[in-house]
Amino acid sequence: MFNHLSGGRLNVQLLQEAAARELVEILDRCEGTKAIIWDESLGGPVGLVARYTFLKEHHVTKMYQLRPEPWTDIDVKNIIFITRPNQTLMDYIANNIHEEERKNKVCKKEYYLYFLPKKSFLCEKRLQVKGVHGSLAYIGEFKCDFFPFDNDFLSMELKDAYKDLYIEGDTSSLHQSACALIALQKMYGRIPKVYGKGSCAQRVWELTKAMADEDETVLNGSSCDKGVIDQMIILDRSIDLMSVLATQLTYEGLIDEIFGINNTTVNLPGEKFSSGEGFAMEKNTEKSQFILNSKEQLFAELRDKNFNAVGAVLSRLAKSIRSRANENHGEKSIQELKKFVESLPHIKANEQSLATHTKIAELIKEVISSDAFLDELGCEQEFMMCSDVDKPNPFIEDLIAKEAPLRNVLRLMCMQSIAGSGLKPKVLDYYKRELVQVYGLQTLLTIGKLEKASLLKPQTSTRSYAVLRKTLNLTAENPEEVSPKDISYVHSIYAPLSVRIIEQHLKPNGWQGLSDVLSGLPGPTFEDFQPAMTLNNRRGSFTSEISQSDIPRVVLVFFVGGCTFAEISALRFLAQQDENNVEFVVCTTKLVNKNSFLDAFIEKIK
Repeated sequence: MFNHLSGGRLNVQLLQEAAARELVEILDRCEGTKAIIWDESLGGPVGLVARYTFLKEHHVTKMYQLRPEPWTDIDVKNIIFITRPNQTLMDYIANNIHEEERKNKVCKKEYYLYFLPKKSFLCEKRLQVKGVHGSLAYIGEFKCDFFPFDNDFLSMELKDAYKDLYIEGDTSSLHQSACALIALQKMYGRIPKVYGKGSCAQRVWELTKAMADEDETVLNGSSCDKGVIDQMIILDRSIDLMSVLATQLTYEGLIDEIFGINNTTVNLPGEKFSSGEGFAMEKNTEKSQFILNSKEQLFAELRDKNFNAVGAVLSRLAKSIRSRANENHGEKSIQELKKFVESLPHIKANEQSLATHTKIAELIKEVISSDAFLDELGCEQEFMMCSDVDKPNPFIEDLIAKEAPLRNVLRLMCMQSIAGSGLKPKVLDYYKRELVQVYGLQTLLTIGKLEKASLLKPQTSTRSYAVLRKTLNLTAENPEEVSPKDISYVHSIYAPLSVRIIEQHLKPNGWQGLSDVLSGLPGPTFEDFQPAMTLNNRRGSFTSEISQSDIPRVVLVFFVGGCTFAEISALRFLAQQDENNVEFVVCTTKLVNKNSFLDAFIEKIK
């Protein structure tokens, strides 16, 4: 079921198996029928380590979402709460327990609570205040730091981590990130070389080192030896905000931005898909649900391509299927016919896969062919090229006048601000007045948050984006989308700054050669070396290490504050270039897109 996770040199399936074992221990601690009440943010991600059939085998008969109102009629012997450490959620748990105890004074249930990934003293204190701490038969931990999305991608799925860091001042995600990196090294061995950029990235590494010094199991034993991972690059999302706001033009990126991919699952309009077509898990008249990962061969081929290259792949597969169907079987030998019959299930699967992705491509085409989409894309691409960033933009003015969705307007304003290293004070004030007039005073709260997060700001004298655009060739004058030779294909004309930095790091001068470039970005630049018993203490360059071996080096890239599908696609593209001789494993606090990233800052109207 999870075999697709073991495709790379770093076997991600080991993480899934470890998390599944943890879950088995939790479920087997209590005998009899069980109901799990999940923290809303965990129900989906936990499905990446254990399917519902697996839970049923361990007598889980019901699953519920943790909510303020208590659930009624939970007819089981044991209720297991699995939640992140959050005090508000402790109140929800207390409500559920009080309601159950009020209704069932004779037939008592057993209650269990597990925190993911670690217990919280403050949360336990809260349960005591609410009078339910004593009702819990056991309080433990579900140690699952990273959720495995694919054989080269792991996410902690910490919602709104960037907003929490820069708006709320909540640094708990940095501590959790450090814990996750410790767990990773315990499983796969020590990472000898570490590079990073940004204040949050540096803090994560400082915490990781401090934890490693305290934890003898990291410093001694097998994890003390150099492990599977050769290098780690930690990047703070704040060093590259343009890439997270840019429209993704890869197949997977567009599916995510238009329909939303949650924990490798997408829900699409049910009427577009005939019964039994594709890989739908659940089908009704409204939605068809599909799992998208490398287990499906066609999706693995399509996901990282620019959308303009998707049609050719689908056409090629359609021709292949037709030629197989039109073969003359009368002249075949018995042995050849036997082989053909054995291949029928594979042919049928290909047909279903082709039908599914043809329909998905049609749905995407409808959206991206619209004038609204193309006009907005044209505006953002002008900003990427640093065109007219010092004056009010007519297209943004038109959007405001038409009362377009606030998120669309704010995204383009933020992109203009980033491209111009801020907006001229008169331009920023003008935008603010126009927004308040059309969208109301509530908008000022949202703008305040965007300013605090450096997404909007008054212009500074240094034009860092403009300089980096030229120094690192971030924009392409003649983009190649179908047969790309550069990572800029993921946004058609723009190469993600984050990935361009990593690409430059692969070159002979490595991290040291990037010092001038990195000095123009916010936050400290750092480099560290973790000596191990089996390693020399020589600080060799990345490429000199590669030249000693034909085996691709494994580089872990950790985005603190979120990353996009387009950035992952760009890294996969780099890994496919023979001269780089590298495999990337991407880790992040949360998978985001331009919509989900901005939604965290937009003040909800009550």
